[in-house]
Amino acid sequence: MMRWSVLFWMGIMLLSCHLTGQDKGRAGMPPTGNEADSAVLRLSDAEWQKRLDPQAYRVLRQKATERPFTGKYWDMKEPGKYYCAGCGRLLFVSDDKFTSGCGWPSFSRVVDSGRVRLVPDHSYGMNRTEVVCAYCGGHLGHVFDDGPPPTGLRYCINSAALVFEPETEKE
Repeated sequence: MMRWSVLFWMGIMLLSCHLTGQDKGRAGMPPTGNEADSAVLRLSDAEWQKRLDPQAYRVLRQKATERPFTGKYWDMKEPGKYYCAGCGRLLFVSDDKFTSGCGWPSFSRVVDSGRVRLVPDHSYGMNRTEVVCAYCGGHLGHVFDDGPPPTGLRYCINSAALVFEPETEKE
């Protein structure tokens, strides 16, 4: 019962931040604490369409891919943090971002492996590994094993699936 209550109030908070424009561009605050980490955000398709802009909806909910070299973060070099555009969960930091030349933002690691799920993807006759937000289930992109050391991974993520928050001087 308490889990549903927490999710309900988080939803109210996210909606109020969205409506007042006080969310600094993020969909909401990332979940905190053990209970929130095991929770899953479930919204109807109509609720997702209201919550997300059309491009983010296509990417996060319909597994679309933005064209290479068109997303707002593919060449971003500013220090900061990258959050899921669907739920506001912190996923990546600029320290782990690198220029891969693929046309999408590329990261060598996730801030915490529990923040994403890796799912086999055999669509379009390819064998890939899809990266999905563990909290809201949104499609983020794919991960490949051709990244830089020490991980050797390249998380190739759609800009439309992310919200960037610049680093402040306090950090």
